[in-house]
Amino acid sequence: SGLMVSCVAVAQHVHTGDGQYPCRVSQVSQLAAALWLWAWYFLPFSSASVPQLTNSPTLIVMVGLPARGKTYISKKLTRYLNWIGFPTKVFNLGQYRRDAVQTYKNFEFFRQDNKEAMQIRKACASNALKDICIYFSKENGQVAVFDATNTTRERRVSIVSFAKEKGYKVFFVESICDDPDIIAQNITEVKVSSPDYVNCDKEEALADFLKRIECYKQTYVPLDDEKDRNLSYIKIFDVGSRYLVNRVQDHIQSRIVYYLMNIHVTPRSIYLTRHGESELNLLGRIGGDSGLSPRGHKYAASLGSFLKGQNIKDLKVWTSHMKRTIQTAEHLGVPYEQWKALNEIDAGVCEELTYEEIQEKHPEEFALRDQDKYRYRYPKGESYEDLVHRLEPVIMELERQENVLVVCHQAVMRCLLAYLLDKTSDELPYLKCPLHTVLRLTPVAYGCKMENIFLNVEAVNTHRERPVKQKGENGLKPSINVVNFLNLCLIPAIWGGGGGGGVACCHIVLS
Repeated sequence: SGLMVSCVAVAQHVHTGDGQYPCRVSQVSQLAAALWLWAWYFLPFSSASVPQLTNSPTLIVMVGLPARGKTYISKKLTRYLNWIGFPTKVFNLGQYRRDAVQTYKNFEFFRQDNKEAMQIRKACASNALKDICIYFSKENGQVAVFDATNTTRERRVSIVSFAKEKGYKVFFVESICDDPDIIAQNITEVKVSSPDYVNCDKEEALADFLKRIECYKQTYVPLDDEKDRNLSYIKIFDVGSRYLVNRVQDHIQSRIVYYLMNIHVTPRSIYLTRHGESELNLLGRIGGDSGLSPRGHKYAASLGSFLKGQNIKDLKVWTSHMKRTIQTAEHLGVPYEQWKALNEIDAGVCEELTYEEIQEKHPEEFALRDQDKYRYRYPKGESYEDLVHRLEPVIMELERQENVLVVCHQAVMRCLLAYLLDKTSDELPYLKCPLHTVLRLTPVAYGCKMENIFLNVEAVNTHRERPVKQKGENGLKPSINVVNFLNLCLIPAIWGGGGGGGVACCHIVLS
């Protein structure tokens, strides 16, 4: 199965001014170039499109006492890196420890003089690092996050030595927090409800966890400006009140630093909604820049009433530059900001067509998009992958804000939702974002809680379900028409340009 390219050059004589010569090397090069261009046309639909912007995998090592937000940072950072296209995975040492020791008793396990427990903890760390090796070598991972306390210099030196031996880059992320209110809030909201404290009284769990922290404090050695000056790291003080960054060495580390300096933990809600139903929505046409339908105007008015009833503090409203989002926002009676980055995906030559018209006029494009909707790029337009990169500045600013309402479009909303809900690139293009519905997303411990709020104004359904793959279909298969074009037009044009009867045979065969 798959694609087999068979090339047979049958050289007759090519006439030149000086006589007859066999097929020239330059023509073979042209043929190779043509075939390379053909292959390149399909490469965006393979895993090769994952950005490889670093020469070697990156190991992010968390550092800090318990209840300092390390797991929160690990999961949030992993979600972001996966969203922008860097395969990333968290390796949480606490989970390895729970797998090794089925029943947690109390803080005594974390005492430095508990030799048996220390051996178990070291073995768990070793197993986690082995799994990181497998992730990088067998699963095409690009970034691994080692989520553990790593509070001793001895542990960190051993990790650096391990990474150097394997050829990995290391970046430390240390979270330092001395604010007792923040620590208490983290313990209460997250730690006492962890698997360690199932069926345990909350007060007892709190007391035990505080004793666990004291066990770590005895040997905690923070990253040192002088002794660790050769390491790459960021130190985050009191949940982002201050930062210290040292020796950022490559593109991915700079992206990590930039992201971590934008996030915060202030309670807030993010509201996402599409514009009201548009005139082109009624006609089943994609894209364009039409205004709202009568029902779209009714929804915009209902949205304004809904927001007034919510009494949201310091709400900011963002729209795209397109009429339908602006007209929706104008009904709200509050100031709004326009973002060009929030414009709907550009459908290129398919703008303002129905799906039926696209299938009729551009059958090849219609089929290709169904093969890989995330990476497929409309001719003279964009792909979902392009849209994610366009929306990255919006995500950064969204992370900096508190309460925000984003009035946007179906594809844009899918991209934002995929980030907030940690959805894969395969799931992203098929997320359901119906018209006349508000999604309220509230950040919680390690993710977002989502509520669907339908405002009781009917609208057309613009969602197109994922096409069902035919039995045996396991990848992209170019159509016969594309192959015919290459066989009958492109290759003869290159080989027949000498005007002297050159004949070439180049067959592209599907199997």
